[in-house]
Amino acid sequence: MTQPIRVLIVDDHPMVAQGIQSVLESYPELDVVGTLNNGRAVVEQLETLNPDVILMDLNMPEMGGLTATEMVIEQRPGTRVLVLSMHDSPEYISSALSHGAMGYVLKDVPTDEIKLAIDAVMRGEQYLCTGAAGSLKPKPGDARDALTGREQTILLQLAQGKSNKQVANELDISVRTVETHRKNIKRKLGISSTAGLTRYAMEHGVLQGTGSTL
Repeated sequence: MTQPIRVLIVDDHPMVAQGIQSVLESYPELDVVGTLNNGRAVVEQLETLNPDVILMDLNMPEMGGLTATEMVIEQRPGTRVLVLSMHDSPEYISSALSHGAMGYVLKDVPTDEIKLAIDAVMRGEQYLCTGAAGSLKPKPGDARDALTGREQTILLQLAQGKSNKQVANELDISVRTVETHRKNIKRKLGISSTAGLTRYAMEHGVLQGTGSTL
């Protein structure tokens, strides 16, 4: 007999979490292993609860969903994170995916779509609900094209693990200028963490030919 899919629900609104739990528990092939209300609790209880799929809210106290997603993937790479959020802006969706989430579902979708999303990520597929997919309309050209030459240079330096101060010294600019460029790069690429910038640089060939040993 196939083992049920172990699902962990993470949302700081008890009624939302309970509502999702009651729906998912109606499927015999799903096993809800718990409900938590912040990202820190997820990281602390990850090994104990051993979920296959985590339904992760984004805005939560103590530790938000993006940071928690990144830490979960680092700790247990096989865990699928499916973001469940009320935000449908491209920035939120791109950021969630760049942090390692395999899917993004809006909270106002029909409840049976959450089950479809769980099945999809368990097959190793990315899942975006209709509203989320519509927000992520393809943009012409590579997102890197939107970066200025100086921003691309700074992205390379940051992806090599250099601090703001080291980048400032290397390029003979102020630390404040580096910080400003860094914020602009993150905004343009829809990425909110340094690890996300490094991953983007690796995936898009920014680091090729630099001799970096990341």
